[in-house]
Amino acid sequence: MPDDCHLIGAAALCKQGAILFERPFMTEPRIADHPIDAHILERWSPRSFDASELTEAELNTLFEAARWAPSAYNYQPWRFAWALRGDAYWDDYVSALMPFNASWASKASALLFILSDRMIVPPGKSEPQPAGTASFDAGAAWGLMALQATKLGLSTHAMAGFDPVRAAQVTHAGDRYKVEVAVAIGRRGDVSALPEALQSREGPSGRLPVKEISFNGRRA
Repeated sequence: MPDDCHLIGAAALCKQGAILFERPFMTEPRIADHPIDAHILERWSPRSFDASELTEAELNTLFEAARWAPSAYNYQPWRFAWALRGDAYWDDYVSALMPFNASWASKASALLFILSDRMIVPPGKSEPQPAGTASFDAGAAWGLMALQATKLGLSTHAMAGFDPVRAAQVTHAGDRYKVEVAVAIGRRGDVSALPEALQSREGPSGRLPVKEISFNGRRA
């Protein structure tokens, strides 16, 4: 559940811009209304991690999945800055998260910042120009990474709650790259390890039906 949501009974009250809406937690397994791959339903974003070791080889498998994402002109603007639990960069990466997220993400096995290249040199051009689809393309890579993690029995949780200035510092992103999101990666832990307020929020969330997110021709 996004971190701009607040638990109210069996549902969450979320703010999207100026609009408040309810997003119920699921008490039963997810069921798709149309045929899709099972791993899509199995993917969700836990906060409880077991702090177990994750190898660089396992992490590279996730990056391998991500690098095959589509992108404008095949420019591949995504970059993945990472730290494994306990390595020389770990504490710096945790320090770039907002305190609420750091409280649970520090139990993950790896922390990742996804960056996107703000500039692109299109075919036929010699000078770089602003990349209008860099964030969109980086999101496509993240989606493939998250699904690959699910297939390997790993969990991921993307976070918008980080300090962009600090994240740029610890990753050396510079002016050219935008830090899009932080991601916690690991194996799911015991729900009881979370603070009581978070335990009731630990579970898959539902989705809007297809008829509410797609339209033929013109939006009603």
